[in-house]
Amino acid sequence: MAIKVERKFYLKEFKAISKAISSYEDLNLLFTHIVEGLCRTFMLKGCCIMLFDEREKQLFSVRTHGLSDEYVNKGPVLVDEKYSAFFKKEPVYIEDMQTSPYIHYPEAAKKEGIKSLLSIPIMCGDNVLGMLRMYTADVQRYNDEDIDSICVLALQLAVVIEKKGLENFLEDVKAAMSSIPPHLLKGL
Repeated sequence: MAIKVERKFYLKEFKAISKAISSYEDLNLLFTHIVEGLCRTFMLKGCCIMLFDEREKQLFSVRTHGLSDEYVNKGPVLVDEKYSAFFKKEPVYIEDMQTSPYIHYPEAAKKEGIKSLLSIPIMCGDNVLGMLRMYTADVQRYNDEDIDSICVLALQLAVVIEKKGLENFLEDVKAAMSSIPPHLLKGL
């Protein structure tokens, strides 16, 4: 018989978060509110948002909550076959980070007091932009509908990240265009 897990993330909260995501101007503040909110809602040990660097083929932590600096800076999180959530492009739950062969730093997880991990890809289209990682001190099960809601939250986050990237690119183009002499811009 399957264990029934109580839902923690309902439509009311999801609507409020979705509305907030669409109106944030400050990406760092949005990241902070997401990791803090997930920690509160799911009583997590910690949560982090990691973004993928295509050149270095690794994930970099851009916002954390509840995790020590020592754990966050434990070493590079390289994207390889070991990092299955990245390649599967779907949520991956690891019940015991301290013994799992899929974890790069099991000793660091043990020292930090982390037991389980739910890792959710932040995707835009078919591209993984990063990961949303939720850590617990004890084995914790998640309601399937909660996982689905967090996946949709990650999709919304991806759209905001892409939009911010395009805005930054356009600002760079505008700055470059403003430095070109007007006579060279004729005909463009």
